[in-house]
Amino acid sequence: MSSTAESDAAGDTAVPPAGDAARGGFVSGLIRTARPRQWVKNVLVLAAPFAAYAADPVFRMDVVTDAAVAFVAFCLVASAVYLINDAIDVEADRAHPTKRNRPIAAGIVPVRVAYGMSIALFAASFAVSLVSSWRLLIVIGVYAAVQIGYCLGLKHQPVIDLCIVASGFLLRAIAGGAAAGLPLSQWFLLVTAFGSLFMVAGKRYAEIVLFERTGAKIRASLSKYSASYLRFVWATSAAIMIMAYSLWAFEIRQRTGTNSVWAAISIVPMVVAVLRYAVDVDGGNAGEPEDIALRDRVLQVLGASWVVCVALSAFL
Repeated sequence: MSSTAESDAAGDTAVPPAGDAARGGFVSGLIRTARPRQWVKNVLVLAAPFAAYAADPVFRMDVVTDAAVAFVAFCLVASAVYLINDAIDVEADRAHPTKRNRPIAAGIVPVRVAYGMSIALFAASFAVSLVSSWRLLIVIGVYAAVQIGYCLGLKHQPVIDLCIVASGFLLRAIAGGAAAGLPLSQWFLLVTAFGSLFMVAGKRYAEIVLFERTGAKIRASLSKYSASYLRFVWATSAAIMIMAYSLWAFEIRQRTGTNSVWAAISIVPMVVAVLRYAVDVDGGNAGEPEDIALRDRVLQVLGASWVVCVALSAFL
């Protein structure tokens, strides 16, 4: 028997080793469906505390703790959304050449179990959020509601799907500030919003390019996009993000009341990193932004350089 569904159909006749293997496959499949690799996106909850620290370099342990709580809460709610998404799309995924290998579509994880686990993760996320504050609970609730709407059909609406996916990144960044009760700069929100739209448009552009190269099946909303339109979106978003960040960097220098040039210098690694990432976008290779961040050593060095510059701007 090659799948859990087939093993279940055999009833009690399955021998114990096969049952153990099936249970192992089920647990592994459940973990895969929760997509822990995607949790790297939740590091964005640290953005607001880091930005606030750059403008006012006072170390507060409670802020670090609240940000950690927000990170855990987003990991739980994001995994809950992935489970719902795969359960809703199970029939479509079974007809897809690669998505049919997803645990739910392959029958390794039953649909009912996926829904049940999703409810449990939603509840756990809400409970963890309350450890920090009611403000974080509201952000998590908004994220969950928007993402469920996305799973139920909004992902098939052009432009709306781009905005919803981008809002997921923005809400992660807002969550860090909400958890710690930190005020959010207008520049911070602009940089995060358009940076998110830049990445999402780049991801969709990669899917369009893949379709043009291989003829692979694409999501319904993409059939209403053109490569040139998505180029326009990610290029415009990148330009606005760079402009907003530059204005923000100069504001940080003025707010701290120092003559430090490090905030302005931080513009350099930031812009170079955007241009570096744009190479992957332009080549249609930005379908998985987290994979690029994990494998591109130059991009990692640029990111580390940016962090150092912003940190130095708080002290020098």
